[in-house]
Formats: sequence, C-alpha cells, structure tokens
Amino acid sequence: MGILYDDVVIIKPSEKEGEPRVLTVNCPDKTGLGCDLCRIILFFGLSIVRVDVSTDGKWCYIVFWVIGKSTTRWSLLQDRLSEACPSCSSASGFSYFQLQPPKPPDVFLLKFCCYDRKGLLHDVTEVLCELELTIKKVKISTTPDGRVMDLFFITDTRELLHTKKRQEDTHNHLKTVLGDAMISCDISMVGSEITACSQTSTLLPSAITREIFGSNFEDEPPSGLPQVSGNISITMDNSLSPAHTLVQIVCQDHKGLLYDMMRTLKDYNIKISYGRLTTKPRRNCEVDLFIMQADGKKVVDPYKQNALCSRLRMELLRPLRVAVVSRGPDTELLVANPVELSGKGRPLVFFDITHALKMLNVCIFSAEIGRQMIADREWEVYRILLDEGDGLLVPRNKIEEGVWKMLMGWE
Repeated sequence: MGILYDDVVIIKPSEKEGEPRVLTVNCPDKTGLGCDLCRIILFFGLSIVRVDVSTDGKWCYIVFWVIGKSTTRWSLLQDRLSEACPSCSSASGFSYFQLQPPKPPDVFLLKFCCYDRKGLLHDVTEVLCELELTIKKVKISTTPDGRVMDLFFITDTRELLHTKKRQEDTHNHLKTVLGDAMISCDISMVGSEITACSQTSTLLPSAITREIFGSNFEDEPPSGLPQVSGNISITMDNSLSPAHTLVQIVCQDHKGLLYDMMRTLKDYNIKISYGRLTTKPRRNCEVDLFIMQADGKKVVDPYKQNALCSRLRMELLRPLRVAVVSRGPDTELLVANPVELSGKGRPLVFFDITHALKMLNVCIFSAEIGRQMIADREWEVYRILLDEGDGLLVPRNKIEEGVWKMLMGWE
C-alpha cells in the first residue's frame, strides 16, 4: 500500500504557546532532499531547533522541530514541502534514481516606476516574498527628480504569473503598499536570451574581490563583524559504524545553519542515512550525521575527509560575505552567497539586506543582483549603492554589522 499525498508532510501544532511545532516528512529518499526541505523552511522564516533523520536509502523519515511566527502560513508551507518530496511511485521501480530534472521556471520582468521614499525597496521585496515571487535579478536606479525605476527579474513558485489574474493580483498588492507613489507597473515574460543575460553582472574589481573574500576563502570574518564562534569542532569517525562515516559538529547556531550544512553535503553528493541536530543554550548547536558517498561507501580517503571538513568549516564560519566599500566617491554595500551546484541561491538574502538598511534608516540609491564565478565557485552578488544625499550618517562598520546580524538571525 502507498502513502497518501496528504500524509507526506504533517505539521502538528504546538501544545503550548512558544513551543516548537513538529513537522514530519515521510517520503521516498533522494540525494539532497534534506537541503531542498531546509531551503523551503528557511524561505518561510522558521527557526529549526531540533531535527531527526532516518533513511534506508529508498525511504526517509525526517522530523523537524520548528518555531514560526504569528504570520507563518503553515498550510502553504505543508504544500511546498510536499511538492519538494519525490512521488511515492518513484521508490517502487528501477527508475528511482533516474528522475527527470524539473523544467526551468519561466522568468518574468516586473517593471514599475514610483516616487522614492525610505524603506521602499524592502516593502516591495516583502510583497514579492509574500506572493512567492522569487527575485532572480534586480536593477534599481533613482532619477534626479526623486523617481525610482525598478526592474525585477522574477519567477513564480505557483507558475501562474502568465495569467491575467495573477498579474492583476501582483499589481494590486504592490498598489496597496505603494499607494499613490506608484506611477506605473508592467509584468511581461522574457525570452531565454534575456534570461541568460539577466544572470550576469558587472565584474567586481580584483581589489574589492580580495576585500570581500580575502586571499584565503577560509579566512575568519572581518574583525569589525560580530564573530561566529571560532570554536567549531568537526570530526569524522569510521570506527563506529560498519557502513557509515560519522560526522560530528559542534558550532554556534545561525539562521540557515542546517541549510548551509545540507547544501554543502548535496554539492559533494553525500548521502545522509541517519542524523540528529539539537540546539543548546547560548546559540550552541550539536550535530551527528551518519553519511556515505554516492557509491554507498564510507568516506575513508584522507584528502576527501579534509576537503569536506574544510568546506563545512568555511560554510559555518562565513556562510555569506558582507563588506561596505568605496565605489569612486560613493559607498557600496556588497553581499555575496555561494550558489548551489543545482543553480539555486540562498533564499531571502535581498529581503534581509533591505530590512537591515531600513532599520538603520539608510537609503538605497541603486541596486543590482547578479552571479559571478569567483575562485571556481558561483556566487550570487548583491551590489547596493547607498544614498548619501545628506551624507552617510551611519558609520560603515555599523552598516556591515547591522546587515551581517540580520542575515545571521542575530538581530
């Protein structure tokens, strides 16, 4: 007998206010499933406080203990998690590991013009997130007469943006937030040539690349930023299981911590058979993972062990890069995050950046999102030119600190 679609993901309400909800996933397994689920949970703004994972290689059972917000749309979360799970029939035949890759989503250009005001970009970004419209690239410019021209290249999680109703709904939501400040708004599908071009951006000068990434990608975060605890412990043991390598991690918690671990393992094509994550007081976190390679063998090669441990340590210390630099006479905020090998970027980065700047009362003059290859890895790079019309009243180090804390969930 199969499992009902409605039973693939079950969300149990918390018994007391403030306690975590229990989110259960019971479905066929696939490499990278944990990463895909954690990415969705991160997109919905939930905090993971505990996780238990168990799989036999064909079927998996995952339990998340999560804390949401009063605005969390739990039924929609359940739908999105269910859609990320392989179909139940995929575990019954020989075609299980030959699943067809999903069709790339259509890209649309949202173009609107409005009068500028503080916090405008964050308010627009918040509307797009609520509508499940994913920002792939953005280009924003401010004219001398105080108008803003916004170009958003977006995809629709619901795959309905080609319909008149969905476009009108998007227009109405933006109009509600912007009010009379909105001058015009247009949504149109773009071709593959424009889509390809939309992923590129102006290359960063080498001096800025060194400043934001450092000469060594495993460098500690800049001293001006709140530090992730350097007491990160990552050990690998092949003596405790005949079939698996045990990875034990002790580190400081941050927003998207489990996602950062899972995307790293997914990129290395590592399978997790059993796992547990627990959070402790003072934002400490302990993780035990029983893993194997794609060929079903342990990770015994010392070079592969060192490479995996080194990458995990880097992703836990610096999951993103944040720097405020000079761009000629102007000041620019740079934020970068690694892109998964699947092509997916980290969710809500632009939302958090604009939120932090709004809280700091710092205005944005222009903004760009693009992707670049840096040190053999693809990065999503956010370039925010800050508005210094009356002089930049907030010190650069405070801007870096505020954005970093928001991205790490320490605000």
